[in-house]
Amino acid sequence: MSKKILFIYNANSDTGSKILDFAHKIVSPATYDCNLCALTYGSFTENKQWKGFRENLLAKGYELKFLHKDEFQKSYKSKFGHAFTYPIILVETAHDLEVLVTTERLNAFEDVEELIASLG
Repeated sequence: MSKKILFIYNANSDTGSKILDFAHKIVSPATYDCNLCALTYGSFTENKQWKGFRENLLAKGYELKFLHKDEFQKSYKSKFGHAFTYPIILVETAHDLEVLVTTERLNAFEDVEELIASLG
């Protein structure tokens, strides 16, 4: 596996979107549109199990990039020209982006353990 993994959230990075997403996660978590965020973060802090796994990947030399979908589209669209659905986890190779975990699979995960297993 490549050493650069991209985690793209199904949310935008502007302040208004962040506030709405925060409220949505608290008021109606079952209908929240970004399961990647729901699995890796609680209402206020990063999931402890996820944080430990993420830090372990960093210690093994992986480069992890966490992007909102608008940030990803701005940074990568002209470079690779792919159209993706979100959330998604990608691996960046020297020549392309490869899907590591699809949107459908991410949305089917019920807990962070399933996400970690898919990456391990």
